[in-house]
Amino acid sequence: MGAAEKGVKDGARGDAEPGVDREFLSLERELSLLMRRARASSGEMARQVHPDLEPAAYGLLVCLDDSGPQRATDLAAYIGVGKATMSRQLRAMEELGLVSREPDPADGRAWLIRLTPDGRARFRTVRAARRARYVRQLQGWDRAEVAELARLLGRLNAGADA
Repeated sequence: MGAAEKGVKDGARGDAEPGVDREFLSLERELSLLMRRARASSGEMARQVHPDLEPAAYGLLVCLDDSGPQRATDLAAYIGVGKATMSRQLRAMEELGLVSREPDPADGRAWLIRLTPDGRARFRTVRAARRARYVRQLQGWDRAEVAELARLLGRLNAGADA
């Protein structure tokens, strides 16, 4: 752990901004560190799925594996990107053989995006390794604490959508 990260962890970085609650400063620091690490981790996991996969596309694989075939517009809304960005990412993933398009039976003008068998197998291998890493990192935690962390993060994520 670098000196800057140690200072953040120990709460020894500078004075609090006037009028800002220490709890929210601490929350900001910890979430910033978590997000930096998550971005780096997503890039690493994307490369493990396929060396040419963009880091941002990893979240699409998560969504498709968890929810099944989706319209591109729904995927764009889930990730929070525009239609053009989504089209480019999906085209690249299709060229890598990770996803395929099929007509939407509910609307003949629309397409559904689904994981290919190879895409699903590659993704699940990487996801299993990621979960194993979480298990190792949290091995000293009580399962109730892990469940509470997941619940609180879920609540935080749900609030971000509002």
